[in-house]
Amino acid sequence: MPSTHQIINAASTFFLGVIEGFYGRSYSFEQRQQLISFLAAKGYHGYCYAPKSQRQLRMAWREAFSAEDFTGLKQLAEYSQSHGLAFGLGFSPWGLQQSYSDEDQRALRNKIDELNRIGADWLCILFDDMPGDGDDLADRQLRVMHDVLRYSSASRFAFCPTYYSDDPVLESLFGKRPAHYWQQLGAGLPANVDVFWTGSKVVSTAYQLDEFVAITEQIQRKPLLWDNYPVNDGRLISKFLHLAPFQRSREMQQVISGHIVNPMNQFALSMPVLATLPTLYDNMDVQQVWRESCVALGGDNLLVLLERDAARFQYRGLDTIDAAEKQQLIAEYRAQGSAPAREVADWLAGAYQFDPACLTD
Repeated sequence: MPSTHQIINAASTFFLGVIEGFYGRSYSFEQRQQLISFLAAKGYHGYCYAPKSQRQLRMAWREAFSAEDFTGLKQLAEYSQSHGLAFGLGFSPWGLQQSYSDEDQRALRNKIDELNRIGADWLCILFDDMPGDGDDLADRQLRVMHDVLRYSSASRFAFCPTYYSDDPVLESLFGKRPAHYWQQLGAGLPANVDVFWTGSKVVSTAYQLDEFVAITEQIQRKPLLWDNYPVNDGRLISKFLHLAPFQRSREMQQVISGHIVNPMNQFALSMPVLATLPTLYDNMDVQQVWRESCVALGGDNLLVLLERDAARFQYRGLDTIDAAEKQQLIAEYRAQGSAPAREVADWLAGAYQFDPACLTD
């Protein structure tokens, strides 16, 4: 186990990270290494592996990883740490929010032992997207989290509540939030555990500083912002490409402990957007950084095409493009030959359609 001093130091700086936490098509291990190199070069502090398709971290968490996945994750952890980037795992202990028996506790310890062998130094315990009603929800989740802290060798921890926003959609999906849920979590979680928060909405397009102040009072710490941008993994938002640079207030740094972002299913197209988050907090020109990143990834011709089409792809979407124009656009982007251009062409061709089956994995 790391010392308390190490844990506090790990949690003391404003933390910028990326969480691969979306539904649908996941990245390859080769792409993840490319992403880690990119993030380290841009000034991020951590990458968290949490694809919704990884069943051994979600519904089937009691099962061991395949030998291939275990080896890939261990190598990814070493690669990330060699680049000075914290390597995280997002673990969703399905079912433990409803009951937590002695047998469950043994299974949890076995799982955390497996995660320790991978070498994660940032462990995120995620209770999102699970049924959550029940007056003793916070008590059960706190018991689980305290056992995780006992068993884990990680040096940084984050906790995602079942109700990670006050967006009414969460109660409509997962049941009524128990009274004093956030206050109970705040009182019961050690101070070195970050608490994820997405803002007033699950997918927030803008943030007000006072909303962070309000949740801080309840959870007794500054929240760790989980920013669901530029992610586009849902039934509706998969029809859009979120290509615009980050437009957030630099002043948020005063009221959150860090800023974690969730990228698109389109790996290469996410890179220019991700490049702009650290520069936002450095008070640099995010649009210029975006342009430079587009050129670095696909050349001047890619930049010309994206500057022409980005707003249309982001705000009007796939359904507004007729069949003839789609074919013309596909031909233009395929002719470029770069990875981001191929992803645009594939998206236009319907290769990223939302599959409802991903919700049941």
